[in-house]
Amino acid sequence: MLELRPNCECCDADLPPDSTEASICTYECTFCATCATERLRGACPNCGGNLVARPIRPPAMLAKDPASTVRVVREIACV
Repeated sequence: MLELRPNCECCDADLPPDSTEASICTYECTFCATCATERLRGACPNCGGNLVARPIRPPAMLAKDPASTVRVVREIACV
């Protein structure tokens, strides 16, 4: 199950679980739409994989399986 991380790893923008602005790679690295398209050009800086829209977990399932509250921010700046 996806962690649904709460923020962009590049700019630390908030990305709540119902955000349509979140993008992820296959390792669940999470970025906002602006960083994913403008800064990263659709490629994850951690693994090189493509970034796609993060799915939204339905509210009933979110209550059962909550999103992560652990914020992840890259130590090395996103290019």
